[in-house]
Formats: sequence, C-alpha cells, structure tokens
Amino acid sequence: MTTAKSRALVLESFGSLPRLVERPVPEPRPGHTLVRMRAAQVGHLDLNVVDGKFGILPDLPAVPGTTGCGVVLASDIHPEGSLVRLGGKALGLRRDGCWAEHALVPDAAAEAVAEGTDPALACSWFSPVGTAWAAVHAVAQVQAGERVLVTGAAGAVGAMTVQVAARAGAEVIGVVGRPTKLAHVPAPAKSVLASDLSVESVGGPVDVVVDTVGGPVLRDALPLVRPRGRVALVGYTAGRELTVDLADFLLADVSLLPVNLMTRGKEIAADAEGLLAELRSGELTLEIERHGIEGLTEAVRRLRSGEAVGKVVLELG
Repeated sequence: MTTAKSRALVLESFGSLPRLVERPVPEPRPGHTLVRMRAAQVGHLDLNVVDGKFGILPDLPAVPGTTGCGVVLASDIHPEGSLVRLGGKALGLRRDGCWAEHALVPDAAAEAVAEGTDPALACSWFSPVGTAWAAVHAVAQVQAGERVLVTGAAGAVGAMTVQVAARAGAEVIGVVGRPTKLAHVPAPAKSVLASDLSVESVGGPVDVVVDTVGGPVLRDALPLVRPRGRVALVGYTAGRELTVDLADFLLADVSLLPVNLMTRGKEIAADAEGLLAELRSGELTLEIERHGIEGLTEAVRRLRSGEAVGKVVLELG
C-alpha cells in the first residue's frame, strides 16, 4: 500500500529558512487531532524561532508555525470535516507546528471555528485583535478624549490598535515608516511618517503611545508624551533595545508598560472574540498578504523588510 505524502517546511538549522520536504502524513493517535491545513500565519514570533532568538526553541529538525487553521481529518473530540484554529500547547516551539500540509496536534491545541470563516483570517486574527485590545484597554487604559499615537500603524497590530483606540473615543495618530504605507492607516487616524515625528507634526503632546515597533521609532516617540502619560510596549521589529537618560526619563514622568499577550490571552479572550464577527462582516479590517507554501522566502523577505502590510499567511490548500 502506498503511504500518503504531505509537504512540510522543515527547519534544520537556526538562522536558515526551513526547507520544503515531502514526508508521510502523520498517523492519527489518541489525544491528538489530525488536521489538513488550509492556512498558517508567518509572524515575527515564528521568525524569532527560525533565527534561534526566542526564549523557547524546538529540537531540530522541526516544523515552525505557531498558529494555523485547517479541516479535521481525525480526532476523538473534534468532528471530522470541521474547521479548527490551531495554536498554543507549544506548537512551533516545543513541538512541530503549522507550516505543513498536515499537522498532528494535541486535542487542546485545536479550537472550533465557525464554518465559512476564511482560514487565513481564522489563523491570524487573534494576535492583532487581542494585542490591540490589551494595549488600549487593559494596559494603557485609554479614555475617551485622549490623544493616542500608534507606531507601525499599517501593520496588523498597529492598524487594529488604531481602530480599537478610535472606538474608545480617542483621537488617534498613526505612524508609519514608509510613504507607501500612509494610505493603509485606518480611518479616522491622522497619518504621519516616522521620519517626521515631532510635537508639531502630531498636533501637540499625546496622552498615550502604543508602540508596536520599538527601536529608534520608540525613542523618537517618547518625548511626545505628556507628563504622567503612558507608553504601551508591544513589539520590537525596528529594534530590541532602548537607551534612556535616567534623569530625563524621571523628569518626563512617563510610564513604560509592557503588553504580553501570552500572559493576558485568557483575560482578554472574550473581548477579542466579540470583535471577530465584525472582522468577518468588514466593520473592522485586517489586511492579509497571502503566499503559497513555495513562497515562504518571499513572505519572509517582505515581513523582515517591513514591506508587508497587515498579516502574512501561507495558504496550504
């Protein structure tokens, strides 16, 4: 009998991209769900794992990909043929993840998704929506009438943060690094280039910064925050380090507040879930770039260079 084959992206050494290989479809086993993958997210967390620069790393060789979506082929608890989102339980970290045509995951790593949901949306919505909600409400506690500056405002998290902050009644300024991304900042935010950041360009001091990029953009945004304002720190794609003069920092009296979705996921899950229906209907927007499994190199290039708009997803079937 011929063994069914499946393609997978296998990481063989940290610092190099995974190689596309053909291997047998995983055998179902108790306590696990076998999924025919439809889409998998390519995120900065995944690239940190590929680069060997994350605090949790797999034994190699391994299949990366921390989140995905697909159709159940075999499971003790999920109906065959149902659509599920895959995530958690160390997928793409301690065990093989979602960058493959088939995935065998612990039952608890699969959760039901409403039929008819776009698989690319299903595997990519929670991180930006959850992070935006946590940053605006749980961490920065944005109030109606406040002025909120969002860096990386054309990215998935940044664009969602713009929308969530505007819904909270804030006046929002969206900062982007490239002129081509100005048009991708959601309304009603005012768009500003990072190279032009100044008190004058943003119309005066701001109450809150939600920073999704770190590095020099964060450095330039800090002086724009009023005394006793807040900065919610979300990401570091533009740089992992920040140097401050402690005397100036104390004088500025600005709070730096980390946003960690891994520790806050459960507490904001219900609020984030409430926004998924609005993403499906188009009331909220999340841009998604789609690549085939053979297109990983280009997907990674666009994500690393900052050219990508919104989420980057591999479509797997």
